[in-house]
Amino acid sequence: QFISSLGGADMLEVIYAAVAGVMFFLISLSVIIITHEAGHLVCGLMSGYRFVSFRIFNYTILRSNGHFRLKRFAVAGTGGQCLLDPPDRPVENIPVFWYNAGGVLANLLLLIIAAVLFPLVSHPMMVEFLVIFMLTDFILILINGIPLKMGGAGNDAYNMLHLRNDHAAKRAIMLQLHANALIQEGIRPKDMPDRWFEWPEHTDWRNSLEVSMPLMHASRLVDRMEWEKAYGEFEEMYSHKDEIISLYVYEISCELAFCAMMTGRLDRAMSLLDKELMNYVNQYAGVMSSKQRLLCGKALMMDHDRDKAMSIYDRLLTTKDTYLLQGEVKSDLDIMERMLL
Repeated sequence: QFISSLGGADMLEVIYAAVAGVMFFLISLSVIIITHEAGHLVCGLMSGYRFVSFRIFNYTILRSNGHFRLKRFAVAGTGGQCLLDPPDRPVENIPVFWYNAGGVLANLLLLIIAAVLFPLVSHPMMVEFLVIFMLTDFILILINGIPLKMGGAGNDAYNMLHLRNDHAAKRAIMLQLHANALIQEGIRPKDMPDRWFEWPEHTDWRNSLEVSMPLMHASRLVDRMEWEKAYGEFEEMYSHKDEIISLYVYEISCELAFCAMMTGRLDRAMSLLDKELMNYVNQYAGVMSSKQRLLCGKALMMDHDRDKAMSIYDRLLTTKDTYLLQGEVKSDLDIMERMLL
């Protein structure tokens, strides 16, 4: 019926319908992502977690000093993210099921509501909107509700099923959430408990949750300015780059390049800072202060342009309050000040 109607339709009507379809898809996607992350938030709070941040696309709502604030932050490949701080309990007693299941459950509720409304609408545009909405919602339910790994990282259903039995991965994500909450509040990694930053004896490099532990350990060495040790640990992680998810490989490469500069290995830093990595650095420089630190180091030690390095430092000092991870900003400014002395 649609195809036969399309054949006899006016071209402007076809264009109008196509543009409307794209707009309906974008509206549907936004509503579905917001609802998905809200599901994580509600179920997480009901499980005893504490609110940390709520991100939709490039904008993040966070709580700071008792007030809610809006800041820019983005992670490639994600439309949203709800980060909470786990309850203060032994790792084995921290619930993980409902926090992970909340997003899919919220999307299922949306799908049911849309299906109930569908027989009640008659306007063609509303019918088109609901069809697109239900199809988009259904696809995202499958993507998040069927246990699988995408790009090496587990989706909600995968985490929901595996975290209960994988103690190492569960401990890693809980410590990561704890550390993230404190960094957002302005605490530097070097001031956090030592037991949170342990290099594990055995790491499944294909498990992104387990990889976060050595990454946290090495990043803390950077905050403590123990450059030789940090270089060795990032070099060890980089040797497993074919097993690690691409986002972590980029982060490891950035920190390895910086540590290489700080230890006088300029040729090694140059080999890492190729066009692809520099595109990544520039992409995130506006939301991650560590990328400003890297650019400052490159300007000072590789380009021998002290004025440029100073301008990067001054810009970060001026815009520091706009960044999400305030503990990271404090660390990076401190390191940049030491470099520029």
